[in-house]
Amino acid sequence: MASTMQYLCSACGHGTAKWLGRCPQCREWGTIEESQPAQRTVRTQAKPAREGGGAQPITQVDRTLAQARSTHIPEFDRVLGGGLVPGAVVLLSGEPGVGKSTLLLEVCSWTARQGTTVLYVTGEESAAQVRLRAERVDALCDQLLLTAETDLGVVLGTIDQVKPDLLVIDSVQTLASADVDGAPGGVAQVREVAAAIIRTAKDHAIPTVLVGHVTKDGTVAGPRTLEHLVDVVCTFEGDRHSRLRMLRAIKNRYGPTDEVGCFDMTEAGIQSLPDPSGLFLTRSATQAPGSCLTVALEGRRPMLVEIQSLVAQAHSSPRRTVSGLDSNRIAMILAVLAEIAPTASADFFASTVGGMRVSEPASDLAVALSVASAVHHEPQHSRLIAVGEISLSGEIRQVPGLGQRLSEAARQGINLAVVAAGALENVTVPDGMRIAQCESVRDAVRSALPKIQLPGPRN
Repeated sequence: MASTMQYLCSACGHGTAKWLGRCPQCREWGTIEESQPAQRTVRTQAKPAREGGGAQPITQVDRTLAQARSTHIPEFDRVLGGGLVPGAVVLLSGEPGVGKSTLLLEVCSWTARQGTTVLYVTGEESAAQVRLRAERVDALCDQLLLTAETDLGVVLGTIDQVKPDLLVIDSVQTLASADVDGAPGGVAQVREVAAAIIRTAKDHAIPTVLVGHVTKDGTVAGPRTLEHLVDVVCTFEGDRHSRLRMLRAIKNRYGPTDEVGCFDMTEAGIQSLPDPSGLFLTRSATQAPGSCLTVALEGRRPMLVEIQSLVAQAHSSPRRTVSGLDSNRIAMILAVLAEIAPTASADFFASTVGGMRVSEPASDLAVALSVASAVHHEPQHSRLIAVGEISLSGEIRQVPGLGQRLSEAARQGINLAVVAAGALENVTVPDGMRIAQCESVRDAVRSALPKIQLPGPRN
């Protein structure tokens, strides 16, 4: 009798009849795992529609049943598109220790204090450990129910008994079904657990948040079908050495995917940060050489960021150290500035203030001006921003969202901006702001650093 053993890829869910070292579908190594024997396909018999569940005109569907309800966490609501929708399932992923559980405890606490019942299922910690964290962040509430359980059947029974208005499961990889072979976190187990939880959430209109583990490259662990089954996929990001945390929506059936929620992680818990620009600026009253401001767009949100550069004498081979910026774009900018601000024989360091990560090309011009300022030891105007992309020829290109960037800069007290030539077409300039439109990096350096004597261009 031929073997019916099946092997599944833990990264993409691809199935094979034999074990392979590399998945032929997603090309990942060491992800093929033994799974339960394949079941024979059974023809599904037609059944009559459930009472009240038959087909009806779309115009007669009650849209109020899918209206979002606020979580009273403004930044969380911003990313979700207004709040949690009844029956919606949200998958929240992030690096270990970034603060996922702390954020969800805050959400559960605020929801429970509105008089609704919240069920928090923890499979990674004991109930006492979660209680200690809840005390630390002031999230204790009688309407917040807590259970430490890893058996899917017991969890489903608890949901039927409690009938919560909000369900949080931390995490989906720790639950296991007794009807499915394999260890918790495996492909078959995660698929079955997720399908059962989603089915229960839809049947009882319970908004549900699933916490998901991530792999070493930052993707959600488990089969790819998990992200397709849920309604919203969010990632919680942040450097453990920085207070800033960012929530992004990768997939959202009920709202936009270009919104970013900002949070401030403190010892007392996590708080919404409606105006995060202050975290990315120095507190010094004087402007030092090598510093330049820019406005980065994180989703729809403009944020004022300070970029700093330092050029020092090299005692051996020159070093290049970059933090919070794209090292490849930094190398390109240094090459473009070879004549204006040479750094080939010096140690070079570039960083953003406050741990902010900036990767968009719109920050190129600010990086270039900070480098020129550092090389020539000439500080810039303290109320100046630079926004523009730099090409290999040294030309400054226009960037999207310039109106938003200028408005945010004006709100922060900026009165001078260096942008690309022609970038102000169909853009409203804030009152009191002077704009320098420049065609090349050389023109931008002359405008921002007029005291520098630039060498003539090569013939």
